[in-house]
Amino acid sequence: MSHRAPGERMSYAEYVAREAVADVKHEFIRGEVFAMSGGTIEHAGLAAAITAELTLQLRGKRCRVFSSDLRVRIQATDLTTELATYPDVTVVCDRPDTLPDDPHAVVNPTVIVEVLSDSTEAYDRGAKAATYRCIPSLREYVLVSQRAPLIEVFRRTDAGAWELVEARRGMRLELRALGVTLDVDALYRDPLR
Repeated sequence: MSHRAPGERMSYAEYVAREAVADVKHEFIRGEVFAMSGGTIEHAGLAAAITAELTLQLRGKRCRVFSSDLRVRIQATDLTTELATYPDVTVVCDRPDTLPDDPHAVVNPTVIVEVLSDSTEAYDRGAKAATYRCIPSLREYVLVSQRAPLIEVFRRTDAGAWELVEARRGMRLELRALGVTLDVDALYRDPLR
């Protein structure tokens, strides 16, 4: 979840300069800056499991998996959607594209994964999802539940619409944009229990 620093507004250039020296990551939403808090043990484990599985399955393909240290930038399309954030997992295919004013933020993710938590779920499903859908390169937006073995994929169709596909315990789910399959039970397996 992001926590707002009261009254903080800045230009994108000021935000980029601040992030370069910050100890904590911040989300930029239309000129407002929010400090991002850490996650739970379950959140970190699920993000790591997905990162590992995608990395393994994408070996030898022209796609690369990135951790939550990679900033994704969505430029304003109507002056209300500019966002820079750090998704839990990002996959970029072919090559990462950046802009001259922010060489450390990609603008062309193919797949974005967010692990849901009580404090972020409404935002991840609502305003953030709507903004992510403005990214021309984005093909799939994956939501991973911490509450139960459940993976939801919002997939862009050939017609440009978004469809929902979900998988629960005992199921497998294909990420078509990457040509990989996720096994729900394997991702949720906790060897420490």
